[in-house]
Amino acid sequence: MQTTEHFKQAIRNYLQGMAAEDEIFAQTFSKPEKNIDDCTTYILNKVMQSKCNGFTDSEIYSMAVHYYEEDDIEVGKPIDHAQIVVNHVVELTDEEKAEARHEAMAQYQRDCYNRIANRHKPQPKREQTTQVQQLSLFD
Repeated sequence: MQTTEHFKQAIRNYLQGMAAEDEIFAQTFSKPEKNIDDCTTYILNKVMQSKCNGFTDSEIYSMAVHYYEEDDIEVGKPIDHAQIVVNHVVELTDEEKAEARHEAMAQYQRDCYNRIANRHKPQPKREQTTQVQQLSLFD
């Protein structure tokens, strides 16, 4: 199955956090016959069956919990063609922030230079369209 690692990691992090807070779910989460790959396959099949394009985080997480809680659950066939969008925050290091800032400034300088260099070039003349007013029979 070709699910993104971000998707698997988001599900795994949620379930591990839940297991850390809830001892009963921790036992459920540690079942040897359950794994994150089958869990994501189950979720994707449920999403495909619903024919909806968007789900909240809580809906997806509840499907993951349901997968781990049920012993005789049908996972379904692996899905190869799913496009998954995961909402996550990317934390940049100070070095990456400085590099991005430097690239943005360089791009801004190039844009300003191009604007200045091209300001004396003749602009293509626009065709003036004449507007014809429609006469009204009711005026």
